[in-house]
Amino acid sequence: MKIFAILPAALFAASPVLAGPYANVENNAGFSGSNFNGHVTDFHLGYESGNDVASYYVQAGPSIFAPDGGEEETKLTGKLGGSVQATERLSVYGEVAATFDDVNDYGTKLGVKYSF
Repeated sequence: MKIFAILPAALFAASPVLAGPYANVENNAGFSGSNFNGHVTDFHLGYESGNDVASYYVQAGPSIFAPDGGEEETKLTGKLGGSVQATERLSVYGEVAATFDDVNDYGTKLGVKYSF
């Protein structure tokens, strides 16, 4: 949890490397073996910023949920994520994603990336 406490300070400690609004269209499909289960397509608008030490992004918009053989639904979704450069070759990243509906769904992603 301490990394989240230092993340805001790290984001603004050095000069910006990237910043600004963006559009992101992303499709995620699911399979069980060779059986297609369906897909979700996000149509998000977002904002990203960062520097040599850390970066973050926030994005949201409609997503079309299309289960195989089922009825399509459009729901509001969003993501918040970022990364921190721990060393020259190692970074730590994370993301929280949400689908807002009658029952809100949340998912997380946390990882490390080592560059050779």
